[in-house]
Amino acid sequence: MKKKKIAVTKTMQIGEVLRINPNVKDVLMGFGLHCFGCPMSQMETLEEAAAVHGVDVDLMIEKINEFLNK
Repeated sequence: MKKKKIAVTKTMQIGEVLRINPNVKDVLMGFGLHCFGCPMSQMETLEEAAAVHGVDVDLMIEKINEFLNK
């Protein structure tokens, strides 16, 4: 059976992505995003978080999708 491919987008909320796979936090931490306990971070989009932290959102999304689909 073929595994369904997951496609995370920059408009998805951090909390939503972490519900898909909590281990995505390791990828996010690699980009300098560390505040997962903050309630606001759960409602922030990946794009918003990337902007606040000066991260290339497209590269971050690419790495998250690679992680989820390996």
